[in-house]
Amino acid sequence: MITIDLPSTTSTRTEPLDALSKPGLTRFLSRARAAVGLAGQVDVLLSSDAELKRLNRAFRGKNKSTDVLSFPTPPEIAQSHAGDLAISLDTAARQAAAFGHTLQDEVRILMLHGLLHLHGEDHEIDQGQMAAREAQLRIQLKLPVNLIERVTQPKPKPKPKPRAKP
Repeated sequence: MITIDLPSTTSTRTEPLDALSKPGLTRFLSRARAAVGLAGQVDVLLSSDAELKRLNRAFRGKNKSTDVLSFPTPPEIAQSHAGDLAISLDTAARQAAAFGHTLQDEVRILMLHGLLHLHGEDHEIDQGQMAAREAQLRIQLKLPVNLIERVTQPKPKPKPKPRAKP
């Protein structure tokens, strides 16, 4: 199930939230969950930076917002419920604008990234396996730039503007 808890701020968004198709995101979540190999259902909360900061502080002890959080369930119930994801629409909108794709694509990228974490993968401690798997799945699911690649590779610097001659 996907829950959209609309953020109260609009300053960071460059496209309307109604561009997010709940049925479309639900279909993508189902395809991505199957591609990752998760048997159980996944619930997704789409919310605000403030809510992700609150969740990050409560569950990870980090007093800052983030783009996506994954909450796996205990193994004994993972066949029926694989876990939950929380995604910040504020951060997703900023990242979509920065990387030149739609908010819906960014939410899908974050869903895939979170699903891989629910599957037990962790880019912070592995030797690049999660990044490789995410890149392969991104191609399979027809998504733009993968999250780990763009974090580990610097963004291209804009070319300097030519100076006017005096």
